[in-house]
Amino acid sequence: MQVILGIIFHFIGGFASGSFYIPYKKVRGWHWESFWIVGGLFSWLIVPPLAAWLTIPGFADIIRGTGISTLGVTYLFGLLWGIGGLTYGLGVRYLGVSLGSSIILGLCMVFGALIPSIYYDFSPVAGKDTFSMMIGSKWGLTVLAGLLVCVIGIIICGKAGMMKEKQLNVAATDPHGSVAKAEYKFGLGMFVSIVSGVLSACFNFGLEAGQSMAAVANDAWKAANPGQGEFLYRNNVIYVVLLWGGLTTNFIWCMILNARNKSFGDYSNKKTPLFSNYLFSALAGTTWFLQFFFYGMGESKLGNGPSSWILHMAFIILVANMWGLVLKEWKGVNKSTITIIIIGIITIMLSVLLVGRGNRLHEKSKQEKITAYVSGDKKIQTCKLLMG
Repeated sequence: MQVILGIIFHFIGGFASGSFYIPYKKVRGWHWESFWIVGGLFSWLIVPPLAAWLTIPGFADIIRGTGISTLGVTYLFGLLWGIGGLTYGLGVRYLGVSLGSSIILGLCMVFGALIPSIYYDFSPVAGKDTFSMMIGSKWGLTVLAGLLVCVIGIIICGKAGMMKEKQLNVAATDPHGSVAKAEYKFGLGMFVSIVSGVLSACFNFGLEAGQSMAAVANDAWKAANPGQGEFLYRNNVIYVVLLWGGLTTNFIWCMILNARNKSFGDYSNKKTPLFSNYLFSALAGTTWFLQFFFYGMGESKLGNGPSSWILHMAFIILVANMWGLVLKEWKGVNKSTITIIIIGIITIMLSVLLVGRGNRLHEKSKQEKITAYVSGDKKIQTCKLLMG
């Protein structure tokens, strides 16, 4: 049941991430940088502390009691993650939407899932799965197989996207929906995409860096609620610090674009529907944050960082492609292209099943170890009694 709940929470988070941009399409008369930073203020500054305040008593005290080095590293990873998101558009510009997105998302998934577990091989932390544990167990190999299958699914979807671009002769758009200039430069595009993919994975690194804050919240909740498992909302305190980094990067870039495009007037332009623009931007920003709100809930149920990150990315890609079909973005392409995108979606769904299977095996393995330990402990106690 824990695994099923974890997968459900990750699906809700992936749905939020794959859907958050839709309210932005209702914004009228504003430049991209204007509605992006208004939504971002809700995503990275307003909603995270509100969510922490509603779910974690004394979250501000936890942050104040955390060491400067932990706060600094968590913030730094948020900063790097923000740069990764912004350079996403350059990868799209130089490689095209489909190829650029496939490379970046694939790298983000692989690095985000594996680097923390490799790190824990060299610096073990109680309760954290290491890479050696994964390759040395059936559950771990199943999870890694799910990762591989998901990357294959991304490649297949990317292939379908490239076919779509050629058949419809559409202008490339970046991940934020803005038209990207077509400047195909394979070498530069590969470099930028690799940088973006690695830096985008820094969000998961930031979560791992801030785990001491989550542990304090978790211990306090478990002390107040004995026997009720792990605290669902423990990661909410990390998001407050981590997303400050993302806000910093995006705020600086959006202000530069406001100055370059002379778009500071957007925020008070009465010729635009100001109320609805702010409302839809706020809705988009809040929806964006919900992806990680539910990510934290899913991770608390699965207790496995690599699996959680793979599921999170898989559901985002799955939902985004499903929205593409629902909104008829693939209308006008030939049957073979539709077939390929459907195969890609099915492949990603298969990866979700594999990761879920790996987590069930992991949970079963932990229960067997607990049972064996309790059984062995009872035998020891019996021997002691018999021996007087």
